[in-house]
Amino acid sequence: MTRPITAGIDGTEESLAALDWAAREAVRRGLPLRVVHAWRFEAHDTVDTGDRTTQEQWVRDAAGEPVRTVRERHPELSVTTDVPEGDAVEMLTAVAAEAEMLVLGSRGHGRIMGFLVGSVGQQVIVGARRPVVFVRAGDQPSNEVAGHEIVVGQQGDPEDSAAALGFAFETAARRGATVRAVRAWTLPPVFAYSPASLQLLDDAGGLEPYEQKALVAALAPWRERYPDVHVVEHVEMGSAGQVLLSVAGTAQLMVVGRRARRTAVGTRIGSVAYGVLHHADCPVAVVPPA
Repeated sequence: MTRPITAGIDGTEESLAALDWAAREAVRRGLPLRVVHAWRFEAHDTVDTGDRTTQEQWVRDAAGEPVRTVRERHPELSVTTDVPEGDAVEMLTAVAAEAEMLVLGSRGHGRIMGFLVGSVGQQVIVGARRPVVFVRAGDQPSNEVAGHEIVVGQQGDPEDSAAALGFAFETAARRGATVRAVRAWTLPPVFAYSPASLQLLDDAGGLEPYEQKALVAALAPWRERYPDVHVVEHVEMGSAGQVLLSVAGTAQLMVVGRRARRTAVGTRIGSVAYGVLHHADCPVAVVPPA
């Protein structure tokens, strides 16, 4: 089964930038592009909003112009358009399950807007079984050039970040880009040490060499699979979100894993993904566990 790259649009500048990004990535990967404009029927007693058929046609017309532009830029690309009616979270989560990745617009530096008003963005991220990429309105093809790295966060054991690393390496291989793999570390509280962990640290030669060895181990299978991808190992003391953002200025794409938890006030994404989504200027891919 060939999965398309799916772009969700809603008429905002952010979503149109996401559409352009998705089209370029679909061409690179040799995949079809699916454009989705979800909508909900609205009826008003005092304003003539037309019937359901009329509103659906308005949505199709709104989607038609940017899709025509994409087809003109990429005549070799297979493009389909869907305008499903229903809840945005349900529609986007459903189409993500059928996609290689879902691409959406993001305003950042505050609440994620467009499709992702309030908690909608977090719900889509948590519910999606495929990577979700968020793109800013100012994104340009010129950002995807040599010297601009694909930055990926790695933490925990090798399997904890395997999906994010795999996404980063595959994307870098198709773009001829360098992967900067970032592993941040902090001093654990004294009570976190155990005889076994102390022995591991002694064998490694200290905390930072231990973290460096952990990163090398996590990268090993991906280096073997993608031998032509240049890799920069980046181990730095600090919070993961802050360290990732410190290198975002030269990134063409930031890749983070997804960690979600349910609380009394709803589902929350991990703090690293949350911080990067709101403050990184480059596109951000949030990758669920494999």
